[in-house]
Amino acid sequence: MGRESSNDDPGAGDDGKDRAVTTASPLPSLTRSWCRVWPVCEPERIRPLCRRPYLQHPKGCPNFGQRDICPPQAPLLGDVLDLDSSVWAVYNVFPLAEHVCRMRLKHPDWSRAQLYCCLYWQGTARKQLRASIEAFLLQLPCATPKHIVMCPEACGCNVTETMKRVGIELEWPPKQIVYQIALAGLPVGGRGKQ
Repeated sequence: MGRESSNDDPGAGDDGKDRAVTTASPLPSLTRSWCRVWPVCEPERIRPLCRRPYLQHPKGCPNFGQRDICPPQAPLLGDVLDLDSSVWAVYNVFPLAEHVCRMRLKHPDWSRAQLYCCLYWQGTARKQLRASIEAFLLQLPCATPKHIVMCPEACGCNVTETMKRVGIELEWPPKQIVYQIALAGLPVGGRGKQ
């Protein structure tokens, strides 16, 4: 770890502690937030998880090897973010259990898999994450170069362990809430082009 928080960090209050930007939502204190993190990079362990079979996907994620932001094409985190500078997790919290309750009332004949299916909530959660990122970026001085990694897992970051180290436990599999997390920081090369 070894890095210390400084008061010039975006979102840091006078006491140096991170603060959250919130808007009206079912989880007002958790909806749009960020915090300083020290990414746990384990590409040899994390990137193969994309190949792990799951419901109706016996070969793992269908995007593996198909999209530039997915393994194996996605660059490693240390190749895009300067890990010797401040790195922030920018995240939103989606109330999955509330969503499932609403869907159960609306579709009482749906299976458990249908109720939890990401097709019905992921778009809303991603929109909330983009809003969190915009709020975070507004806190940065204009001249600060920044780079956002929307899928840190694809870059080999162990997001679960990274967030655990700042006191945020991710549920696997999620039942109550879902975190969507991006990492932000200086691009490799510092003040060059983004």
